[in-house]
Amino acid sequence: MDQEAKRIIEAGEGIVGIEFGSTRIKAVLIDGNHEPIAGGSHAWENRLENGIWTYHLDDVWTGIQDAYADMCRDAEKKYGVKIRKLAGIGISAMMHGYLPFDADGNQLAEFRTWRNAITGPAAEKLTEAFSFNVPQRWTIAHLYQAILNQESHVAKIDHLTTLAGYVHWKLSGRKVVGTGEGSGIFPLKDDTGTYDPERVAQFNRIVEPYGYNWNLLGILPEVIPAGADAGCLTAEGAALLDPTGTLEPGARMAPPEGDAGTGMVATNSITPGTGNISAGTSVFAMIVLDHELSRVHVEIDNVATPDGKPVAMVHCNNFTSDINAYAEMLSGFGKAAGAEISMDQVYGAIFNAALDGDADCGGVINVNYFSGETITSLDEGRPMLVRLPDASFTFANMARSLLFGAVATLKLGMDILTEEEKVRIVSLLGHGGFFKTGTSGQKLMAAALNTPVSVMKTAGEGGPWGMALLTAYAVRRAEGETLGEYLRNRVFAGSEGSTVEPDAADKAGFNRYIEQFRAVLPAEKAAVEGLKV
Repeated sequence: MDQEAKRIIEAGEGIVGIEFGSTRIKAVLIDGNHEPIAGGSHAWENRLENGIWTYHLDDVWTGIQDAYADMCRDAEKKYGVKIRKLAGIGISAMMHGYLPFDADGNQLAEFRTWRNAITGPAAEKLTEAFSFNVPQRWTIAHLYQAILNQESHVAKIDHLTTLAGYVHWKLSGRKVVGTGEGSGIFPLKDDTGTYDPERVAQFNRIVEPYGYNWNLLGILPEVIPAGADAGCLTAEGAALLDPTGTLEPGARMAPPEGDAGTGMVATNSITPGTGNISAGTSVFAMIVLDHELSRVHVEIDNVATPDGKPVAMVHCNNFTSDINAYAEMLSGFGKAAGAEISMDQVYGAIFNAALDGDADCGGVINVNYFSGETITSLDEGRPMLVRLPDASFTFANMARSLLFGAVATLKLGMDILTEEEKVRIVSLLGHGGFFKTGTSGQKLMAAALNTPVSVMKTAGEGGPWGMALLTAYAVRRAEGETLGEYLRNRVFAGSEGSTVEPDAADKAGFNRYIEQFRAVLPAEKAAVEGLKV
């Protein structure tokens, strides 16, 4: 038994990071050395209801309670003690989306997640008005689209937030978000890290004819930087998180962040020239900029690190969902054939076989679109596997096409940064499920992006660990210590990892594959138009 871990838990010095991912809610408890000492999770899934991707708020609380309880059980099993008190708690979640509430705290519309591509007219009008790319996922795009749709609930809005902001509000009573999360709500002003006042005034003028009795700053959560005072866990919040009554209130709470921000922190990618790839249900690459982009690109989000540095974000709505779907199908095939195959074995087979496939997948092309993709101008998706009549349709080629198909759209967006904008990338670190099965994901990602890809030993910890690090920074930082200094000196000094350089044959194969992928996109568009949900 780790006696130091036991002492930390008994003394109430532990720090917890909780992240709401697309398919799992995860909680991690870290010690004084920032090492995970206990963890828990809860599986959940988004729902497509009336054409809108959503999660029910009841599921939010059922899920966080289960993930937290699972973490507590893990800690008690390992160290023989119950978690009664914590030094800090941080909440992270999928960025963007739309959660409006009235003055009594009643939810006014379904939670509209990042996955929805239903705000095209609003995003286009705001991008033009602001001379700044406003993606369809952003909270402000959802608000303006609801206005354009003349939805009656808009007049009743008292508070508009994101999933991370909502959970933090309920646990602490504070209506705040971190800088990174705020940068996906509304454009920030770079030198202040707060909502751009000129664009706020612009938006208020745009919606003035509708006669609402609110103004934008009055309904949005306050933006505060990493390390700032974001309140403490209240008695009501403690009861929400731990209905057993074991957890005491009073834990310091960090500014709530989006999964993009926690990914940057978990990979120590918050200085200019560094970047990370967060690869899960969706995928996004975050590159910290050392110069402004030359023009507006609708394929590129302009966001920020948790401590306010400008970031170019390439975000794709679809990544591992199709791999997961094929894995489930293959598991079912195994059972039908009388072989009990675990999901870990199925994933291992897919990722390992991908390295044995033809460099260009042998004429097998996979489009992994469960939902729309802005980068390829599609509002909806239809997962599709296409093969040439003379394709070499082997398991290895199909497996490789699943992985190449997952990274194809990311490649299209990254080319804008590296080729058009000449953005410098010193290091690119990967984290998330795509990088957990051997080196296949890392190797094929390096080939696709033509950039060395590094993975740290902590890559599997991902977002909840990154949120725990942000919370540790809020609790433990010294006066004047920056987030970059804290991560570099206290967390990642001497950290281990591996780097994979692009392989020439893999790179050439992917270049042939991406041309076939582009050629198939008109068929994807036709499938969307012809097959209605």
